[in-house]
Amino acid sequence: MKAEANVYRGADFLVKGAGPIFTPEQFSDEHKMIAKTAKQFLEKEVRPHNERLENQDFEFVTELFHKAGEIGLLAHSIPEAYGGLGLDKISKGLVGEALGPAGGYGVAHSNHTCIATLPITYFGTPAQKEYYLPKLASGEFIGAYCLTEPGAGSDALAAQTTAVLNESGTHYVLNGMKMYITNAAFSDTFITYAKVGGKAFTAFIVEKKHSGLSLGPEEKKMGIKGSSTRPVIFEDCEVPVENVLGEIGKGHIVALNVLNLGRFNLGSACMGAAKFSLSLALGYTQERRQFNRAISEFAATKEKVASMALRIFALESLQYRTAGYLEEALGGLYDSQDHALIAKWMMEYATECAICKVYGSETLDFVADESLQLFGGYGYIKEYKIEQVYRDSRINRIFEGTNEVNRLLIPGNLLKAAAKGTFDLEAASKQSFAEMQTPEIPYIGTLARETEAVQAMRRVFLSCLGLAAKAHGADIGNEQETLLKLADIAITLYAAESAVARTHQAQESGQAAAHKVEMTQVLIDDSLLEVEMLARKIIQGTEEAEQLAHFTAAVTAELSRLQRGGTIAAKRRLAETVYKAGQHIS
Repeated sequence: MKAEANVYRGADFLVKGAGPIFTPEQFSDEHKMIAKTAKQFLEKEVRPHNERLENQDFEFVTELFHKAGEIGLLAHSIPEAYGGLGLDKISKGLVGEALGPAGGYGVAHSNHTCIATLPITYFGTPAQKEYYLPKLASGEFIGAYCLTEPGAGSDALAAQTTAVLNESGTHYVLNGMKMYITNAAFSDTFITYAKVGGKAFTAFIVEKKHSGLSLGPEEKKMGIKGSSTRPVIFEDCEVPVENVLGEIGKGHIVALNVLNLGRFNLGSACMGAAKFSLSLALGYTQERRQFNRAISEFAATKEKVASMALRIFALESLQYRTAGYLEEALGGLYDSQDHALIAKWMMEYATECAICKVYGSETLDFVADESLQLFGGYGYIKEYKIEQVYRDSRINRIFEGTNEVNRLLIPGNLLKAAAKGTFDLEAASKQSFAEMQTPEIPYIGTLARETEAVQAMRRVFLSCLGLAAKAHGADIGNEQETLLKLADIAITLYAAESAVARTHQAQESGQAAAHKVEMTQVLIDDSLLEVEMLARKIIQGTEEAEQLAHFTAAVTAELSRLQRGGTIAAKRRLAETVYKAGQHIS
């Protein structure tokens, strides 16, 4: 399989530099076509009917699903043998990005094509695939994913829903309740998790027609109103034994691995919405005048615009980098029945998928907030689209595992590897700290400083992780304040490295415009400062007074040597470039 030859393994960016990565500059004609199709669907079928969606016209939502199915937008992640298109993970990301600005409908669509369909795509039996996948690809069936319960949110395996085999051995009888289920009102299939015999956590495909399934009332939500959110109730719900998904007692393999792809997918949607939000701000600031000037001319506005553009550029870089890894890992597994192999490669890039989710959702929140601020009082009025973008954005930091839970996964995975003996954290930390004290100063070339800055951030991360592990020992898992800050360094590192690698590759192929190089340079300027502050907080919370100054000085010296001046002027130039484009620039 292709993945075996991949020299980059999951979370390698934390310990060594990246090799070649997939970038938006490498989109094929097929990629561009599916993206164009999705964008046209948004503009023609979704956006003109926004009021119907905001008023929760779910019959219309169902119509949209059918139309999306007719043009293949529900089929990208379903094998051709089962009525799908069998496209790659880059295409999956492009559709998610294109429909990210679609608000509630985008959430409904993404939920259906990802976590409500992929469990069957990857873990279903041939008979299950043959029956369900063509219907899910066409929109004849709409899917939902039922994991969260009143007492089991982030701790999903604490679920209390039970499944008991009936006396005749033909059906499992489910009892329990699932909460906050997206698409509940109009779904035909519900990927549901229950404990067989009260212990064996297992996945099931439950249909709306199965007796004993009912829905609670529609939740009154802050945003994403175009998607349905309801409780799903199982009262002696009879599910045929043929509808067990995967193996009895191994539902966690389905649930947690598919959520990795859900996190990647969410990052794509957030990226599309962030680009849309920026375009709204650009249009408004260039039209709105105060003190006889367009507000786009003010320096403070330019800094906001440049900062938004930088975040989106970094997000785009890391998102499609991750898409490339996922395709390398999973591209050859559409037809596989080796569930252990599928689970292995779905889990491989769990760290990178968590970063897509965190960085994507927080980029969207940042851009939506700054854009609304630029609108001033008008941004608070429903007549202006940014008001809805702001409301719709907030849920993304909670979806697919809260950002706090996802952050804890990032250093947690590396600490687990160290505990198993597959990674020598003590040696890596010592080496990194030694290199910090004897830096290689010279750097020559357009992106040489930026490349060295990425290495410096990695050394700081490993040094701080080693200090924390030494200070707290086996209790490191309980030191969440420290772990969250370590995660933020790792996230900043992945974003920075992705942007640098992307721009370097673009340079080599003659595709790197001057603004791309400058965006990368300014992103590094900001990233160095962020990492320094985070590292100093970690050291301050970990080390005793006699060692505090020593370690702090080492971190400051390592990162400050790579700082440069002129960032304000550079951001003003970037803002002008974005103004001329009238939209996000890559």
